[in-house]
Amino acid sequence: MDAAVSSSLRVGFYRRSCPAAESIIARTVRRAVSQNPDIGAGLIRLHFHDCFVRGCDGSVLLKSLPGGPKAERDHPANNPGLRGFNVISKAKRRIERICPNTVSCADILAFAARDSSQILGRINYPVPAGRRDGLVSSFNEVTPNLPSPRLTADQLIQNFASKGLSADEMVTLSGAHSIGRSRCSSFSDRLYNFNGTRAQDPSLDRNYAATLKATCPANGGSDPTVAMDPATPNRLDNTYYAELRAGRGLLTTDQTLAESPATRGYVDMNARFGVAWAGKFARAMVKMGSIDVLTGNQGEIRRRCSMVN
Repeated sequence: MDAAVSSSLRVGFYRRSCPAAESIIARTVRRAVSQNPDIGAGLIRLHFHDCFVRGCDGSVLLKSLPGGPKAERDHPANNPGLRGFNVISKAKRRIERICPNTVSCADILAFAARDSSQILGRINYPVPAGRRDGLVSSFNEVTPNLPSPRLTADQLIQNFASKGLSADEMVTLSGAHSIGRSRCSSFSDRLYNFNGTRAQDPSLDRNYAATLKATCPANGGSDPTVAMDPATPNRLDNTYYAELRAGRGLLTTDQTLAESPATRGYVDMNARFGVAWAGKFARAMVKMGSIDVLTGNQGEIRRRCSMVN
């Protein structure tokens, strides 16, 4: 798998065929994020989850068919956590009214992730487009491809390398965890049963752990959510890295970046140089958005993002 920017994708792909496409998507995203900032984080995550399974082909948007195999979006890594499906569908409907059978759902998702980055972090970048929509979505392909929240830094490096992304780019893209929320079940073992010892993860700041325990009880029946970044939960910024250095990374995959010699240097640099991190984030998003894309006559342009034509 390769995340090198595909020569088949280009900025301004819809300039002639649907010139209003990007502005329609941007307005739809802005309206949704103004009502709930978590939707912006959800759209960035949705794009990531799409690209890491079968490439950036909109397969994560497909619903399971009754009586058929389960789709990606029904996997526990995506359901109920993933958000933003309705925003993509709404943008698609608006575009279809003026440019039918023209703009792919995969491209809409890439544009929406960029717009969310701009709204929440003032990180704007041109998005090469021309992706086509995939015809397949497989529940069973999620686990081998998506990184779990309990991977070590070395495992994360290997996972991202399999998609053509470097260790630096992995740490850079992890900065998206400066926004959004996570369910207690994704990190509760760090609070109550670290490595099966019934102890707390020693890398976790004690005061932060106490705050998390107040929301996530040891044997709670529900599974509430907490902000990924306790300092600036609704702003996409490099404060996330300063929090990691202070022992306030929420997931194992967050805190391991500051603990591992293989990634600690990237964390330190990103914590110190916010403008440089933002530039790296934009470039890494473009590169990630090119993983195993379908172009030309491959796939299709879906009429509805949740089902193949």
